[in-house]
Amino acid sequence: MAKVTGPLGPRRGIAAAVKRLREDRGKLLNDVARDLMMSSSKLSRLENAEGKPRLRDVRDLVRFYGKENTPTAARLERWVAAADVTGWWTDFDDEVLQDQGRLDIHLAYEADAAVERVYTLPFIPALLQTDAYTRSVYHDMEHRPDDQIPELLEIRRKRKEALKHRDGLEPLKLVAVTHECTLRQTVGSPGILREQLDELLIRSHEENVSLYVFPFTAMPTPTMTCMYAYLEYEDPEDLEQDLVHIETPAGFWTVTDPEEVNRYRKAHDDLIAASLSKEDSRALIRSIRDSLPVS
Repeated sequence: MAKVTGPLGPRRGIAAAVKRLREDRGKLLNDVARDLMMSSSKLSRLENAEGKPRLRDVRDLVRFYGKENTPTAARLERWVAAADVTGWWTDFDDEVLQDQGRLDIHLAYEADAAVERVYTLPFIPALLQTDAYTRSVYHDMEHRPDDQIPELLEIRRKRKEALKHRDGLEPLKLVAVTHECTLRQTVGSPGILREQLDELLIRSHEENVSLYVFPFTAMPTPTMTCMYAYLEYEDPEDLEQDLVHIETPAGFWTVTDPEEVNRYRKAHDDLIAASLSKEDSRALIRSIRDSLPVS
């Protein structure tokens, strides 16, 4: 996949809409491309949300399918304008983003999501980490080059800003389930972990942050063995945009099939049901924090 320079939500909306228009007419992609004197590769990229869509191409398709002056046409033009926005992550070094297993793709999906539902182990949810904790993960576990770490930390700070403020959008809502092992895994030093647990106690009270701990005492549930983010979108005109990003040491794996996405949503609900309540989660965090030495 080519470098992603803007939010992927609008591109996916356009892709789904123009593909649906074509299939509703019973036409093949090559036939439509020929009739519009457009290359089949360009139309394929448009239907697969690859690259920035061009307004002229979308208008040609709207005219071809007889959808001028309709809500569909207006929605498509709105998405084209939204897809033209340049993502904040483009200010950062490409190598840093690529070495993170195509972090640019995750940031592009996250940029306009309304809700991010995550499950994490063996580390604290990324959007709730302190700088010291994150630095230790990058340095001690991922062994990132020292000259990349400052930029990686700045990227993480920019991501966390979405929980406070986003231009043109409501702040991101975070629903996080983290395994109890993340609260006990020493990262950096006991002092860094203690500071991190203090941060969790503070952040878990924020209105748009829900934090649950999946305890050692809980029975195993599906999806509890891997970290993932369920990204939820709230566009009332396109309700099939939710997706799942599974995080692995090799990078992110994207799940978009609606049936599989729904399975992950149910699995995340099951994780919450099996977890401690918000207040009991805070009590466990507080207990573990108090057991750590004060630096």
